[in-house]
Amino acid sequence: MSTAYAWPDLFPEDEPTAEGSDHPPLPPGHGLHPPADELEISQLEERLGVILPASYRQFLLFSNGWGIEEYSLWPVPEVGWLRDVWPSTIEAWTSPMDEERPSVPDDRYFVYGREQNSHDIRNEYLPDTLLVGQWDGDLLLNPRVTTSDGEWEAWLLAAWMPGADRHRSFWDLMKDLCAPRKRL
Repeated sequence: MSTAYAWPDLFPEDEPTAEGSDHPPLPPGHGLHPPADELEISQLEERLGVILPASYRQFLLFSNGWGIEEYSLWPVPEVGWLRDVWPSTIEAWTSPMDEERPSVPDDRYFVYGREQNSHDIRNEYLPDTLLVGQWDGDLLLNPRVTTSDGEWEAWLLAAWMPGADRHRSFWDLMKDLCAPRKRL
């Protein structure tokens, strides 16, 4: 059974900018692109050699891209493996010393939400991540960590963090990114 994701709730046609929001002002409709069709998504999956997770697939069926400049989700033709699109990003986040260093243990890696430490990423996963857009950092889907229903772990990888804000799925990442921030 496929979950229905409420993409129109996250990306309504018109949304006033919240006072004190740390998100950039967005144009009406947030720059939503027309939806991708099943053929375009199937061709992307064939090009990548994978079946995309349901939340990301359903987003593409809602809108084949969104946003402006450094705050955007890319249309199907621009989506690709990080190793192919921006290999320099992988080089920047890894070093020869990483090969000697043990991987982050599961008890630290599989922590999501406020308790997560953004430093606890597994750099060895970077070459296998799918680059789907930017949000003042890279938006990545990680097929090496999947849920029982086929969702891929989703990352916001940003040098200003430093590290990655990881979520169990693309849907969870986008809910977090699109939620209004509370003022401190």
